[in-house]
Amino acid sequence: MTVTAEGAQPGEDPVPPGDLAVWRMLQRVQASVTRLLEIDLMAAHDLPLASYDVLARLSEAAGRRLRMNDLAERVLLSRSGLTRLIDRLQREGLVEREACASDARGLFAVLTDAGEARLAEATPTYLHGVRTRFLEMLTPQEVRQCASMLGKLLPAEAC
Repeated sequence: MTVTAEGAQPGEDPVPPGDLAVWRMLQRVQASVTRLLEIDLMAAHDLPLASYDVLARLSEAAGRRLRMNDLAERVLLSRSGLTRLIDRLQREGLVEREACASDARGLFAVLTDAGEARLAEATPTYLHGVRTRFLEMLTPQEVRQCASMLGKLLPAEAC
């Protein structure tokens, strides 16, 4: 089956080919920039982008800790995918798990001092990649426009 502009649900207007091309372009840009950031982080720090993202999210959280469910939502991983990643980060001494006092089934992921140090080492590489592979390709006005447009697509709590 070929996806065409005429493949709309009954009662819906067809999606013009140019609009579908914009959607595909957005997917390719995200995948390309993500892949290049991953390459940079692995080459310089032997740190996958998903691990960097977990460490960064934990460092931004109060007490350097987040419930596993909340962390999974923030880093866009399934709970089982996050569990496997936290297992690896825990073996490396970058995070710890702590029980949640208010919920016996709940667990926190907690950033360790070693995790904070590894994040600090990798952050310049990450920021350089974001700058050179995304921000410098756009004018400041285009960055603001991009933020405005993408903000319309995400629920406020996802930002």
